[in-house]
Amino acid sequence: MAKNLVIVESPAKADTIHKYLGRNYTVIASMGHVIDLPSSQMGVDIEDHFKPKYITIRGKGDTLKKLKKEAKASQTVFLATDPDREGEAISYHLANALNIPLEKKCRVTFNEITKSTVQKSMKEPREIDLDLVNAQQARRVLDRIVGYQISPILWKKVKKGLSAGRVQSVATRLICDREDEINAFVPEEYWSLDAILAVGKRVKDQFVAKFYGENGKKEELSTKEQVDAIIADLKGATYTIVDVKEKEKIRRPMPPFTTSTLQQEASRKLNFATKKTMMIAQQLYEGIQIKGEGKIGLITYMRTDSLRISTEAQQDAKEYIKGVYGENYIPATPNVYKAKGASQDAHEAIRSTNVRFTPDEVKESLNNDQFKLYKLIWSRFVASQMANAVLDTVSVDIDGAAKKKKVYRFKSSGFTIKFNGYMAVYHDSDEEKEKALPKLTKDQQVEFENLQGDQHFTQPPARYTEATLVKTMEELGIGRPSTYSPTISTIMSRGYVIRDKKQLLPTELGAIITSIMKKHFAEIVNVEFTANMEKQLDDIADGDIKWIEVLEEFYAGFGKTLEKAEAEMENVVIADEESDVICEKCGRNMVYKMGRFRKFLACPGFPECRNAKPIIKDTGVLCPKCGGKILEKKSKKGKIYFGCEKNPTCDFMIWDKPLKDEKCPKCGGIVVEKTSRGKTTVHCIDCDFVKDVPSKDAEN
Repeated sequence: MAKNLVIVESPAKADTIHKYLGRNYTVIASMGHVIDLPSSQMGVDIEDHFKPKYITIRGKGDTLKKLKKEAKASQTVFLATDPDREGEAISYHLANALNIPLEKKCRVTFNEITKSTVQKSMKEPREIDLDLVNAQQARRVLDRIVGYQISPILWKKVKKGLSAGRVQSVATRLICDREDEINAFVPEEYWSLDAILAVGKRVKDQFVAKFYGENGKKEELSTKEQVDAIIADLKGATYTIVDVKEKEKIRRPMPPFTTSTLQQEASRKLNFATKKTMMIAQQLYEGIQIKGEGKIGLITYMRTDSLRISTEAQQDAKEYIKGVYGENYIPATPNVYKAKGASQDAHEAIRSTNVRFTPDEVKESLNNDQFKLYKLIWSRFVASQMANAVLDTVSVDIDGAAKKKKVYRFKSSGFTIKFNGYMAVYHDSDEEKEKALPKLTKDQQVEFENLQGDQHFTQPPARYTEATLVKTMEELGIGRPSTYSPTISTIMSRGYVIRDKKQLLPTELGAIITSIMKKHFAEIVNVEFTANMEKQLDDIADGDIKWIEVLEEFYAGFGKTLEKAEAEMENVVIADEESDVICEKCGRNMVYKMGRFRKFLACPGFPECRNAKPIIKDTGVLCPKCGGKILEKKSKKGKIYFGCEKNPTCDFMIWDKPLKDEKCPKCGGIVVEKTSRGKTTVHCIDCDFVKDVPSKDAEN
């Protein structure tokens, strides 16, 4: 007989695995699902116990034909699709298509694509896990029933092309509800009062103490009059240290990444969208051509909510840490982390497959984004296996004795790093620089430098970013690691949500659809109901309940809801937003339409007038090369840049937004606005001019 056949999902993964298995194996990619529900119809027979109607996906006929041919000519067929429910379902459909008995041990999974793991896993094939298959099948059928039965009602009553979904509608609701909270928020004024004090003449001898209250009792400052009265009382006051508390504080390392925490941290530290994070993580998992080593999978499987780390990986990390940092950087017992809630512990947390492939060693083999994400994953994993950091903290109470015999309490605190531990590798935040106080003792008098009162206003809840939405979905139990990123992509592509810088804002359409869903399909957009459904899907995967029973229970109520909505939902007219752009063909004001990927301008006279064109955003700044208009544009990857309207004859292009009403005071050139880590600066594109832009809080 011919070689053994291994079927994986992607060509990149196939190349890496083939290198480890050798010439007795043929490794072919299925390119994801080959068999699925039809896109042209619901494909679920509700009357016949929710029987799904599976077909060969359009365009995958040749792939399936090739797989059948190779399988027929092979001695043994191994199904090595991704190690999750989706991968299990792909293997199940392939087994049926290739006539592989379900009781045959043909299923192989790789948590990491390294030589030792691949070769070991190939020796331990198992049967296809039908519980995992049924959990995926239940999710797929549930999503079909919801999407394909609610959407036609929306088309009929509201507008063609609309859609609803079991998870996407809840995610959209979260964003809409947050916007309602923001709109309803009434800001309240409050004030802070800081005393700048010193123990010497040098700048580093100064420190800031925050107002606490009168006679040691906590007091809130709500008006300028209060602050002015205290400042007046403290004129000529003496400031005395009345209490000094020094203690040692232990700071424990963060656990290694799960899918959710990786997406959040990559957004916060690298400014990556969730979709980008998962795409790059997939590349690192499937294999990168490393100089001098060949193709290697650098990280473990990236769709996981487990915090487990294998004993072998822990031991490797321990030896590396000991060799590079020393014995005192190793914890007395290995750090073990436990995930909250119903995490699936089949996989490990996301970690580097070989701790000795440091980011610097593989840097020249990675592109810039791959390097950034790998460094984040490697550093977090290594730090998670290191000793705690130890901080020496100090907090002091200072009393200002005023002329009217009033005593006002101020407080200050600081810390120094006594032992950096895991912080030698990874910092949890950008605010972990030492904030040391000068040496202070009880009853010591300190010198007064200044009193500074500042007005503030309470802020509404922050809009969701992709990272905070993922965090909230995880905390509420909505979706699973594999669904976070696709859900966000879906609600944005549908035009229900837009991204403004990092913030997610509901569109008018998103708000209208959410309002309709809350009124007529309250259960579908109910957070607790959706979370409970996820729990039931987990129970199916664990073999605790049957998938048909879950669907029957769901549809008993959903079917009645559909009938009621069909009868009671009123027609809703959503008017297209009118622009100030005049259609050059018929003279009407063009309107904004949502296409598959982005908004565009279209003539409202359709079908008589079919004029349509992209939205052009003029910055109001002229091109320094040719005098044309500088327009806001989008790259193929969706990144905003600013280029000349006369492209391609003029190649002027910049990434930062040019300022319309400002010129460089040094050379008269174009200035742009840059924001990094919350700090905004203005730069000249031609010379070295730079200036800081005060924050709104500072202006207040």
